Amino acid sequence: MAENLTSQIADWAVRLMETLGAPGAGIAVALENLFPPLPSEVILPLAGFTVSQGSLELVPVLIWTTVGSVVGALALYTLGAVLGRDRLRRLVAKVRFVPLEDVDKAEAWFARHGDKAVLIGRLVPIVRSLVSIPAGVERMRLGRFLLLTLIGSGVWNTLLVGAGYLLGDQWHRIEAWVGTFQTVVIVAAVAAVAWWVVSLVRRRRARGRASLAALSRSGRTSVTRARSTAK
Repeated sequence: MAENLTSQIADWAVRLMETLGAPGAGIAVALENLFPPLPSEVILPLAGFTVSQGSLELVPVLIWTTVGSVVGALALYTLGAVLGRDRLRRLVAKVRFVPLEDVDKAEAWFARHGDKAVLIGRLVPIVRSLVSIPAGVERMRLGRFLLLTLIGSGVWNTLLVGAGYLLGDQWHRIEAWVGTFQTVVIVAAVAAVAWWVVSLVRRRRARGRASLAALSRSGRTSVTRARSTAK
């Protein structure tokens, strides 16, 4: 059944790109952000394969797919900001395009990593699309949201389009590799956050020790002055 779904999505994406060219790839990616059942793990490598066949050019595909990612993410950000958490969850429950569990995962990811979740999350399936929702709910600064989304989407799209280009007619193998890649990204993200926390604690302790040392020196100086005055 999964293979049949992949085949249907691939056929749809091919028709869209044949009709509209590189903008068609961008539209497909924008829809992937709004409807995660349309996986970029299929759309982007397929776009790369299409480039390898000479039907599309690489640079326009990368530009349009990244624009599509940003537009789709902005739409979800806007929904989160306008509707708020509770109303949005009720909407998701009614529409049922996305499991509520996936929304919860994205919220937990954003709560754990803050603004960095938008950048890192663009490299993690499911979270990649839905992390825009809690960013909107929390009213993350729009300029920062767009910048981090642009950078993360650019990296992800370049990796998958490039892989599809290099693999040619074996582009479909990438979908199976994404799970391993996701694990690597999550481990790296956790390690980065842990390093940041440890560094922050060390800096605060160093500042605390410096403050105590300064107070100690100030105290000794006051005592010395008092003794000199007494003499």
